[in-house]
Parts: sequence; C-alpha cells; structure tokens
Amino acid sequence: MSETEPRALLADFLRARREALQPEDVGLPRGPRRRAGGLRREEVAMLAGMSADYYSRLEQKRGPMPSEQILTAVARTLRLRAGETEHLFALAGHAAPRRALPDERVGTAVRHIAERLADTPAIVFSRFGEALLQTPAAKALFGDYTRFTGMSRYLVYRFFTDPRQRALYPPEDLDVRGRVFTVDLRTAYTADPTSVAGEIVDALLAESPEFAEVWRRHEVDFNHDRDLKRYRHPELGEFELYSRWLVDPEAGQDLLVFMAEPGSPSEAKLRQLIHVLPDHG
Repeated sequence: MSETEPRALLADFLRARREALQPEDVGLPRGPRRRAGGLRREEVAMLAGMSADYYSRLEQKRGPMPSEQILTAVARTLRLRAGETEHLFALAGHAAPRRALPDERVGTAVRHIAERLADTPAIVFSRFGEALLQTPAAKALFGDYTRFTGMSRYLVYRFFTDPRQRALYPPEDLDVRGRVFTVDLRTAYTADPTSVAGEIVDALLAESPEFAEVWRRHEVDFNHDRDLKRYRHPELGEFELYSRWLVDPEAGQDLLVFMAEPGSPSEAKLRQLIHVLPDHG
C-alpha cells in the first residue's frame, strides 16, 4: 500500500497523534511497567468507546473507513485541535466537497489589486503554491518566481530541492519554513489527493528525505508565526517583513502582500529596493 493512499495516511495520522499523547494527558495513570511513550491502542479504544480490535485495524490500514461518529470519538480522545479534526475527517472521506478549481489564469479582481501595488512586494499564488503574478518589487526582492517550469513551479518543491530558494531564508528559520510549507501542502493534498498536490507530494517523497521526515509528522495545525518572516537579499541583507493574505475563493488564488514595520531598517531597505525599479528611473 502506498504511503500516500488515504487509508495509509489515516493510519499514520492516528498513530502519530496517539504516540504524541501521554497517559496523564487523558487522565490515566502511567503505571510502573510502561516503557514506551504515548498512549496504547487499547487505551484509545477504551476512551473512545470502541473495541481494541477495531481501533487497531484503523492503525494497521485494515477494515472499512470509520464513520463520522467514530471519528468524533477518536478526535475527542486524541485531544485533536480544530484543524486536526478537520484533517482527520477529510482523510476518512468526510470532508465537504471541494469546488472545482478554475484554470491558472489570474483572477480579474486579484490582478486589479496587484497592479495597484507595483511599489509593494506582492505575489499571486495558485492553491498549490505556483506564483502566477509578481509585482516588480516582489521580483526585485525574491527574484522571478514565474520563470520556473515543471515541478519547480511550486514553491514548496523548490524549498526542499533547490538551494537557491533556501538561501532566501536565514538558516535558523529553515525548519519552521519547511514545516509551514508542508502543512499548507497537506491541506491541499487532503482536499484532493488526485490533484497537483498529490504529484508534488509523490515527487518530494522520492527526492527529499527532509520533506519525507516532516511529512511523516502529520502536522496539520502547526502553531507558528505566519505573519512576520525574515528574508535575505544578496545586496541589501536581511529583511523582516509582515505578510497578509488576500483570498479570492472564486479564482482559487491568494494574493500575498509584504510590508515592513514603519520606521524600521527593513522599511528603509524596501525604499532602496523600490528606488532602483525601472519605473523609478
């Protein structure tokens, strides 16, 4: 069975969340003979009100997909957060139907907004992380994201396979950035494993041991600062920028806008960057 088959993903997610809990987290005594960390399968089954054999079959990738009632009990027992619970339901086939995405032409509304942000770093991304449009300031800051072909069109793929993409981030931020990209990819993959997201996952599992290790963590609700990010520019050095997402659900696209703290060194560097753009002479 493939590691990316829904039943296998469900099993791995349940196992990862069970092993992340300790008996004390759910009101159970640890006991003197417990050697391994995490809850035991029979403890999860007992707390969720099901047989140990049934729960074991879920983690062993056997038996039918669980019902919504079973999933609710398991989510409660494993202390899943809202995002994790939604992910669990999606893995078992109980997510709300996803609307079909349009083609990858930039939506009219998003394009009009981006065109008015020429002096601001901004990027229009597809659902799968392909840059469809960049403002001149964004190209000056990050390079041209729209020039890539094949799998390299997708930011998450480049992050795990292209040293030039990783060089945009301070080395100490790489772990967090990789986890953020993986969580976002998992969201798209769970909604539709047969989409481009599935191709990206398969390619990265084959090519990047680092991605494979992060993917196996099954993080779906990673608690991190998505707003303030650090970037490295070859001439101007490090930038600290806040990011804001503008979502166009009809087009299935997002506009990511970058801003610096007023009066900060990063704001001064942005002014330097913008000053040398062609339209500024």
